[in-house]
Amino acid sequence: MVKKAAPTTTRSRRRTDSLSREVIVQAATELLDGGGESALTLRALTARLNTGYGAIYHHVADKGDVLAAATDDVIARLLAPVVEGQDPREALRALALGLFDAIDAHPWVGAQLPREPWRPALLDFYENVGRLLDALGVPEQVRFDAAGALVNYVLGVAGQNAAHARRRAGGGPGRAAFLDHAAGQWAQLDPARYPIVHAAATQLREHDDREQFLVGVDIFLAGIKSLA
Repeated sequence: MVKKAAPTTTRSRRRTDSLSREVIVQAATELLDGGGESALTLRALTARLNTGYGAIYHHVADKGDVLAAATDDVIARLLAPVVEGQDPREALRALALGLFDAIDAHPWVGAQLPREPWRPALLDFYENVGRLLDALGVPEQVRFDAAGALVNYVLGVAGQNAAHARRRAGGGPGRAAFLDHAAGQWAQLDPARYPIVHAAATQLREHDDREQFLVGVDIFLAGIKSLA
């Protein structure tokens, strides 16, 4: 008597057939958003996708490949709204703020970006910045330095925010508690030796990270005028 194939075999084959790199990246992003880098393991991916290691390895090389692909995906969605014909200054501002917001929503992206500066994510961001600087009339001989200044500023803020997110995930104090403690330390400094830092204690406690970031971008854009 010929036995019929078990239903689970059919379902397993369908799951494998429907699996793709895009599906894996989406699942990885959900794991990363939920628990940070430590939450992304191939075991966790197989469990989330209800599949086997072989099916995963058919589409990705390893955890590093998945993490890089998830980062590329987040940045690609950020760059998509940047269209031709938009005012270059406003486009630069929107591009920088978009990356800030993306990393605020996905802190692991801020930690991943500087690790592999040859990845499409960072290359595409740099390329867009360079094109917008060109549209603003920044001469070619200083475009490299100008683009590097803005990209490094954004990555610096991104890395700092990513570090804060890892600290909170590890049981550290939240943003308000951390800033309150730091401001308290600044307020206790000798105002004769540290007059500027001492005076900024209140601002440190009350400042908005996003607004402060935009001030930095606007300072950069103001300097661009002299280069052009």
